[in-house]
Amino acid sequence: MESLMEISHVNYSYHSIQGETPALININFTVYKGDFIAVVGPSGCGKSTLLSLISGLLEPEHGEILLEGKKLKELSHTPIGYMLQKDHLLEWRTIWKNIMLGLEIQNRMTPDAIHYADTLLKNYGLYEFKDKRPSELSGGMRQRAALIRTLVLQPELLLLDEPFSALDYQTRLKVADDIGTIIKKEKKTAILVTHDLSEAVSLANKVIVLSKRPAQIESVVPMEFEENLTPFERRAMPQFKDYFNIIWKELNHDQ
Repeated sequence: MESLMEISHVNYSYHSIQGETPALININFTVYKGDFIAVVGPSGCGKSTLLSLISGLLEPEHGEILLEGKKLKELSHTPIGYMLQKDHLLEWRTIWKNIMLGLEIQNRMTPDAIHYADTLLKNYGLYEFKDKRPSELSGGMRQRAALIRTLVLQPELLLLDEPFSALDYQTRLKVADDIGTIIKKEKKTAILVTHDLSEAVSLANKVIVLSKRPAQIESVVPMEFEENLTPFERRAMPQFKDYFNIIWKELNHDQ
């Protein structure tokens, strides 16, 4: 597989009047094109900090992060999309105008980009709602719209910071299935941070398990399922429970 991103010997600490708080220590892994990586670990261990480093919002104190061989700050623009816990759709704009927002800001409203946005809306069940306001959509539909808003910018890497955590359980299952399927169909590379081990196993092709803070990588667990299974179908497979138990034991081995 072709490498997309290299995270090498990355350390990061937070600094305050009270002193230094180490967050991440010696983080090393490679992201290959087409990967869907899930990152799990104890609450407060630094999972979201890791995403902030990968996105370029923070810089490592030690080590480096290379995207296709270049440091993020050396790139003219960062081809990374970031999907947060909340959809952050603007209530005064229609779904179509929300989806166009990033293209407007980056002055990329080309015919090809508009056609791609139109195609995504049609392919993923939102075209008939494009003139609606976000308040008129369900939570799951809003998250799909937020994903499409990110995808129209055609990022090389998609970062997902617990994007389903604000949804009720039943909706969360459906939306995780929808979004996981969309990312696979669009052939995007993704990194998901989640507290939900079932979510990690159902979506990812590998799961990175972090220790408690200061976080180090405890293990990387590959997920081996049949190629064309949806995330929801994975949950019915016999190995699903085995992977869940392996990751659970990794997270709780020192308790």
